[in-house]
Amino acid sequence: MTAGKPGLGGDRLLRLMRRSVAETRLDLSGRVVLTEAATGPYAVTPVLAALAGAEVVALTRPTRYGSVEEVTAQVMALAEAAGVAGRITVTTERRPEDIARADVVTNSGHVRPIDEAMVALMKPTAVVPLMFEAWEAEAGRSDLDIPALRKHGVEVAGTNERHPDVDVFSYLGLMAVKQLLDAGIPAYRSRIAVLCDNPFSDFIVRGLTGAGAEVTAGDSLDELLTADQPEALLVAVRPTGASVLTADELDALAARWPDTLVAQYWGDLDRDGLAARGVRVWPENAPGAGHMGVLPSAVGPDPIVRLQAGGLKVAEVLLRPAADRTEEDREFVDELV
Repeated sequence: MTAGKPGLGGDRLLRLMRRSVAETRLDLSGRVVLTEAATGPYAVTPVLAALAGAEVVALTRPTRYGSVEEVTAQVMALAEAAGVAGRITVTTERRPEDIARADVVTNSGHVRPIDEAMVALMKPTAVVPLMFEAWEAEAGRSDLDIPALRKHGVEVAGTNERHPDVDVFSYLGLMAVKQLLDAGIPAYRSRIAVLCDNPFSDFIVRGLTGAGAEVTAGDSLDELLTADQPEALLVAVRPTGASVLTADELDALAARWPDTLVAQYWGDLDRDGLAARGVRVWPENAPGAGHMGVLPSAVGPDPIVRLQAGGLKVAEVLLRPAADRTEEDREFVDELV
């Protein structure tokens, strides 16, 4: 089983997985799924697919989170406990034959990049479920070649993270609270400004307010700067491929709120520019371009299990002929524009 925190091991993780498979009515019987094998909460992805009846090829590689041996041990221990070890192969080899026979290719970390060369190996009847909502696909990501998938006839769609049987957005507020706690700022009785230009906003504000924060939110820094100085400015802005705060905005921030911590929740920042102006930023290490500064896994395995099950459900729906998809099916799918 997975090591470390109690919430990641034992019967609880299996219970979460089985519940998500049941709630989403996930059925991938007879399908081949190409996904990743990873550590911690992300060990669940291949096991969820196998619990739904799929044959699974799970790609992995060594990272700072664990060696190949550690990843394999975690995934296969979880699979053994779930009774599906015989359906999962963990490998470091990106074999063309595995790509060619896969019905489902997830856009998971060790599978990416899903580029033109990889797409050319897929069968046209394969599908690619995105483990995020469709609007996030254009948010500064360069590891997914959507035009190539469409040209090859491979269906691709996002996951409705707000579907009641997935409900990942409801963890966004907890993630904001956790990020601020890690920075040494409790939400309770703290004044927090939230700069957000996307659907995360209501969920982040709700979570912070529920934890006792005094929250001001807006999609314009100029608007927020008219208020009193907060303990933290939480930036959750859709990535653009560049800093989401301009040099002029950094100047205004440093002049108006010099002692405010900038919490990089989502959206790339000019950290050198912030440092040069004496503005503190958290987390200490910058997230990858276009990636979040706090991951859903920071608050436990629950959102990861629900998101991965939801994404696999999208794959199940996409594998059906369009005419056979019910309205209930389509509610899981977030179509790309």
